[in-house]
Amino acid sequence: MRVNAGGGGCRGWLTASINLSQGNIAFLLIRTAASRFFTHFFIMTATSNTTTLPPIRRLVTADDAQGRSRIVEDAPATATRTVKGRPGYRVVNLWRTEAAPAPIDAPDSIAQHQGILPPKNGGSIVRIIDYPPESTNPAERQRQIAATFNGMFNDAAHDKRDGAHPGMHRTETVDYAILLEGEIWAVMDEGETLMRAGDVLVQRGTNHAWANRSDKTARICFVLLDGTR
Repeated sequence: MRVNAGGGGCRGWLTASINLSQGNIAFLLIRTAASRFFTHFFIMTATSNTTTLPPIRRLVTADDAQGRSRIVEDAPATATRTVKGRPGYRVVNLWRTEAAPAPIDAPDSIAQHQGILPPKNGGSIVRIIDYPPESTNPAERQRQIAATFNGMFNDAAHDKRDGAHPGMHRTETVDYAILLEGEIWAVMDEGETLMRAGDVLVQRGTNHAWANRSDKTARICFVLLDGTR
């Protein structure tokens, strides 16, 4: 009786232990799956607002041989530039003129454009830039913006003074900055102003920076006119 009882007790203990172990394993599997799901959900939620905006559609007009107007191009703009060290930052050059007055029938030369400045001798350029939310880490923010001005826009007068926003720069141009989407801070030497979609800033060769402190990409259309003082 003792042996049988002991044997039965041992088997019962083993069965209970196995069931408990199986229960723990099941609990751990469920908890791991739930953790992965919610981690993925929150990452997707956090990054959904900073995803790349749709491509820019460029339409170009011209007159035919009879002088009648027509659309000669309707396609996504292809003169796109990015900065390897600045994820989400995208520059789309759309059109440029190389003299003033601008020759109306001049061929499209935007694919050859380099730098931030428009062509000299009265030239102009229109471009659209997507600004992702800037990093809250000062060192990382400075590194990303430095990658822009040391590379793509190395023809701008980059202001590297201590204490200034790392994006401060100046160009010898008159610029029309039209905020198309999102919001962004226009930073000056003295003060800063929040711009929202639909706002237009006339930049007259002044030192400035753009600071996106929101959680969404801001899109700005810029028209730069070659200028002189």
